[in-house]
Amino acid sequence: MTEQQNINYNRIAAAIDYIKDNFKEQPNLDDVASKINLSPFHFQRLFNEWAGVSPKKFLQYTTVAYAKSLLKEKRATLFETALETGLSGTSRLHDLFINIEGMTPAEYKNGGKNLEIDYRFAESPFGNILVASTLKGVCYMAFIDDPSIAFNTLKQHFPNATFKQQTVILHQNVLSIFSHDWTDLNQIKLHLKGTDFQLKVWEALLKIPMGQLTTYKNIANQIENPNASRAVGTAIGSNPVAFIIPCHRVIQATGNIGGYMWGNTRKTAIIGWEGIKTNL
Repeated sequence: MTEQQNINYNRIAAAIDYIKDNFKEQPNLDDVASKINLSPFHFQRLFNEWAGVSPKKFLQYTTVAYAKSLLKEKRATLFETALETGLSGTSRLHDLFINIEGMTPAEYKNGGKNLEIDYRFAESPFGNILVASTLKGVCYMAFIDDPSIAFNTLKQHFPNATFKQQTVILHQNVLSIFSHDWTDLNQIKLHLKGTDFQLKVWEALLKIPMGQLTTYKNIANQIENPNASRAVGTAIGSNPVAFIIPCHRVIQATGNIGGYMWGNTRKTAIIGWEGIKTNL
């Protein structure tokens, strides 16, 4: 690390500590930048470069993490939580949870109690599959070997949601991609919960054309975080929607197939199948 890089690292570390210590005051960009003697513009660029997210997003994540602990561990009310986290009211808390968590604070506190999730089991060219959705879109999809284990895994993501085993139009659209043109993907809406970094990685995966492969390093470069190959791999491993978000199209720079949540043999089969489809 060069001397300048060391200076920049220490500045961002100080900014992170300041945000963590003062998030209840909801400091703005100017407040934090002034604490480390940088212009707001320079600080914003430097923070994005080193932390992978904007200062505003980092503040939001810190606020939501604390709010979650209040809701879950201390059983605080929504109003108490909003005040304790420095937000002006429950509406801001609601908006923040929707933005970061993909669900309302009440839904989080109740383990997804107010979410209604439709799910179904189906067959695919690569084995049985479980697909689940809310009114907002597909929230989960996985290749399965045991239906009961697969359903329990789904419930762990939303422990108190209401589940109904039935086929909806969205499920039909999802399953049609195994037999129709890949452009049908634009008919599919996703309801995802993840960090800003994870969402960036998953969005980058959606841009990989069918029948083509890329590397973890290339994905890191695409999201403008070239030193984050390992973090990219972790985000890819957290992909909640198999096949639709095509993490199977990412391999190691050496040419090795790399890992896959649903098995390397299946990953190899999918890559080969897509290669044939695109060459027909």
